[in-house]
Order: sequence, then structure tokens, then C-alpha cells
Amino acid sequence: MSDIPSFPYEWLWMERTIRSVANLTRRDAEEFLVLAPTVPVRVETVPYPLAHANDALGALRGGTLTGAAVLVMPDNEIRPGPP
Repeated sequence: MSDIPSFPYEWLWMERTIRSVANLTRRDAEEFLVLAPTVPVRVETVPYPLAHANDALGALRGGTLTGAAVLVMPDNEIRPGPP
């Protein structure tokens, strides 16, 4: 696993916690991408219009989200995700 590089605190926009969405190296990702077509990898997403970001957070907090919430910018507006 690679070390997390240091950077100025201002880049965090005053955030107090950094969480990684992936804990792997570039080589890990390359090896996975070679392997992925040979196994049944299934991705589930639930799109939310940007204006409904709080709904997406509520679903995440409430444990009702299956897959990953994806915020969609206004020029690609869609209907809201599940309540």
C-alpha cells in the first residue's frame, strides 16, 4: 500500500476527516482490471439530481441505498432516486 502524500490543510476545505474510497496501488488496479472481465463484477448505482443531494445522503445514512449514489449535474437532470 502506498503512503498518503502530505498537502496543505487548506486543500481540504476545512474538512476534518479524510477517507479513502480505495486502498490500493496503481499496480493493484491494473491487475484487477485485467482480471475483471473474467469474473462477474456487477456495479449498482442510484442517480440523484444535484438538487437532491440531501436525499442521497439520507439514503446513505439510513442504510436504504443499494450500490453507490451518483450526483448528476443539472444539464444531465434525471428523476430523483428512491426515497
